[in-house]
Amino acid sequence: MTPEARAAADAALAAAGADHIPVLCDEVLDALAPCDGDVILDGTFGAGGYSRAILAAADCRVIGLDRDPDALAEAAVWTPVYQDRLSLKQGTFGMMDDVMKDGPDVTGIVLDIGVSSMQLDRPRRGFSFLRDGPLDMRMAQSGVSAAELVNAADESVLADIFFQYGEERRSRALARAVVDARAAAPIETTGALAAIIEGVSPSKRPGQAHPATRVFQALRIAVNDELGELARGLAAAERMLGDGGRLVVVTFHSLEDRVVKRFFQQRSKHGGAGVSRYAPDTQDGTAPSFDMISRKAVTAGEEELTRNPRARSAKLRAGRRTAAPAHPPVMTGLGLPGLVISGSSR
Repeated sequence: MTPEARAAADAALAAAGADHIPVLCDEVLDALAPCDGDVILDGTFGAGGYSRAILAAADCRVIGLDRDPDALAEAAVWTPVYQDRLSLKQGTFGMMDDVMKDGPDVTGIVLDIGVSSMQLDRPRRGFSFLRDGPLDMRMAQSGVSAAELVNAADESVLADIFFQYGEERRSRALARAVVDARAAAPIETTGALAAIIEGVSPSKRPGQAHPATRVFQALRIAVNDELGELARGLAAAERMLGDGGRLVVVTFHSLEDRVVKRFFQQRSKHGGAGVSRYAPDTQDGTAPSFDMISRKAVTAGEEELTRNPRARSAKLRAGRRTAAPAHPPVMTGLGLPGLVISGSSR
């Protein structure tokens, strides 16, 4: 690397670190416990916050995986600073064992579930009602967009999406408002959709979230199949990790945390009869594939909450892989809504 290229890479690395504060970073490192020689998979690379922290904590190697081509393109400017210690791959973490089938064995996997701050902050990506832009929400920038879903899905399907993925109690009324509005003109921007939701919602009281918050969450989850992706990713991590390997997962809302919690209950010695009705039958002889690193979810302390309010809803759960074979990838009992997005009117 020439001195000029190194200077550019260092500047880009410094900017990336300044623009993004990874949530529960210290707690992730404690649970992951990277050591010299480890190979860690950052399955939701994003702006690379966890990857940089892991690389600083040990003389290890990190493989950054992300479905968003923008994230990988921006990181490519500064990854040369780490030489062969950091490599990038495009793909979904739900398929990470397939993406990594010709790669090295990994000793740890970290997943930060949901939308990244860099996606939220860019109006052209269409994730946030706070910044008007095209109603997109596609993490991979391919497939069906939120605008296509909003303008084509049947009213009953939209109501189910809002209720199941957003836990929105007024789902039917809001779905009806969307269908009525699109009959007059297509809904193409985040601002237009937010205005429709706001127009049929009770006045927002001080301290209350914007009335479109749950609808936007629901559409994002539906567009990107986030809960299905999470369940597939947990099973893939179980298959990939060998004895002693660590899986660390950070979630940001109750739907995600429920899936992770029940997965670890099913796979750990803390599952079984008398602990959770979702745990496997202990009479079938299935050995636990994980030991829990912490019995309870880890949350942010007051110091982090002061400097990074986004951490308020974050929960970390982690497990250490045993020598037992991976369980069959059965998704029942994980708390998935089971919603099939169909019934398109076109």
